[in-house]
Amino acid sequence: MLTRQRKQHLLELLKRDGRIVAKTLSEQLSLSEDTIRRDLRELAREGLLQRVHGGALPASPALAPFAARERIASDAKPAIGRAAAAMIAPGQVVFVDGGTTAVQLVRHLPAGLRATIVTHSPSIAVELVGHAHIEVIMLGGRLFKHSIVGVGAATLEAIGQIRADLYFMGVSSLHPEAGISTGDFEEAGVKRALSNAALKTIVLASPEKLATASPYRIAPLSQVDCIIVNAGTDEALIAPFRALGIAVALA
Repeated sequence: MLTRQRKQHLLELLKRDGRIVAKTLSEQLSLSEDTIRRDLRELAREGLLQRVHGGALPASPALAPFAARERIASDAKPAIGRAAAAMIAPGQVVFVDGGTTAVQLVRHLPAGLRATIVTHSPSIAVELVGHAHIEVIMLGGRLFKHSIVGVGAATLEAIGQIRADLYFMGVSSLHPEAGISTGDFEEAGVKRALSNAALKTIVLASPEKLATASPYRIAPLSQVDCIIVNAGTDEALIAPFRALGIAVALA
């Protein structure tokens, strides 16, 4: 089997099975594990999969730049945003992440809601300028242009001074084994700090993020209280999270 054919076969297996185990596959194809691992490394460099210990998982399309992400699952995100907005009670202090689904959340906040939104996303803050009753607290830091959010020491220090009722987390990937992950090391640290500083963490999960993995782990799934997904999401993608005792809200 030529290298090109072998790589295509690997991608087809990954699409079919949702994961690749290098040892098992090497036995099935009568190839060395080193050959399989080399192919996986090269495919990972092309962004076609995510390497994990012992094999590979599907890569998340949510690692694309902000403008490109706005076009991914564009029909799904308003419904998730609407469902998330309905979870906020008057008087609560709420962390809202950056990202395209989080933008939909703040756009759906009721006009009469009185609450405090804390965010490290300029995009989220600007969306709330016209909301009469929402207090907005901006967290500073270095602007991570890919996601249009603040990261770094200043952001982490500011988070440490706040205790929130809820944190609506945006992620690149959500996997029952790999946990919640994203594409940048510093951004993962900020998300982890926000989750630790909130009573409840709610993950906004449009369909393309489920059953995928990204390079930097944010936290284990035990950190997640609820996942909001679209009502039409394949139950096979949701069931592993329910089995772990995580509440799943259908938008």
